[in-house]
Amino acid sequence: MNVPVVLAEISRGQFLESTHFGHAVVCDDTGKVIKSWGHPDEMILPRSSCKMIQALPLITSGASAAFGLTMRHLALACASHQGAAIHTDAVMNWLENLGLGEADFRCGAQMPNDRAAREALRKSDHSPCQFHNNCSGKHSGFLTLSKHLKAGPEYIEVDHPVQRACLEAFEMTTNAKSPGFATDGCSAPNYAASLSNVARSMAWFASAAQRSDRASKAAHKLVDAMRLYPELVAGEGRACTELMQAMDGKVAIKTGAEGVYIAIIPEKKIGIAVKVMDGARRGSECAIAALLVAVGVLNPDHPATKKRMNASITNWRGIETGFIRPAADLIL
Repeated sequence: MNVPVVLAEISRGQFLESTHFGHAVVCDDTGKVIKSWGHPDEMILPRSSCKMIQALPLITSGASAAFGLTMRHLALACASHQGAAIHTDAVMNWLENLGLGEADFRCGAQMPNDRAAREALRKSDHSPCQFHNNCSGKHSGFLTLSKHLKAGPEYIEVDHPVQRACLEAFEMTTNAKSPGFATDGCSAPNYAASLSNVARSMAWFASAAQRSDRASKAAHKLVDAMRLYPELVAGEGRACTELMQAMDGKVAIKTGAEGVYIAIIPEKKIGIAVKVMDGARRGSECAIAALLVAVGVLNPDHPATKKRMNASITNWRGIETGFIRPAADLIL
């Protein structure tokens, strides 16, 4: 049976108040499952956690080189950003250099999550636009690839050359045929895979530096971009950014909607995939932090760790009322 297990617990006083159930997998570079919790072959939609896979064709096609993309561009292609000025300004310049504009996007307008950007919009007569969409970096990559391929403008269609290239990359890195797709929040196809195959894909990325084929070189470059520019991958206050900074750029991590998290750990050549079944971000952040501590790449006493793992819960008066903790057996 595909029974999830407890990954995170919330206590209030002496009482266990809430639990987050889910599945987690750690794989090595041979594809072997080192450790799993719950059902390792649970079929999931990885959502935004797989953006580095979707960015592979941007490099392997030659589009990145042809348009002079930098490591900052590649970090944005893997990002679910806050819509802060450092994100939107870079995306605007990227599209301008392509000779394209906001209307060429197909991701949809989104109110920025960044507080300063959100307040600036509210004080002005402007509405949020597609540049603010947390996936606008990924879509800039899609548009770059589409222009390089001289393909049509509807780059999010499942049969478009851009999305066919993304599917090929997805099935290559997961080493499995996807059973299908659903439409993501940014309107692009999001392909399903088992949690263990998502972890295998991340282990493939983690071990990319030891291989010399074109796809592996591209993967290594994308992981380096994420590790070099964690502030572009997410933003101020976000777990992806803060935990990558806490690990001094040694690890790339990425969240996805509905409780998904992945980690790419090059020094150990392992990949991690987590799915919290209720979709709660606090549960997936607690679980991924615990696993990063367990494999020895994250300091349990770092403020970014303590913010998400064994974190104090306070009420409106600042009184400590409980804690969020990883499940006791969430260790290797």
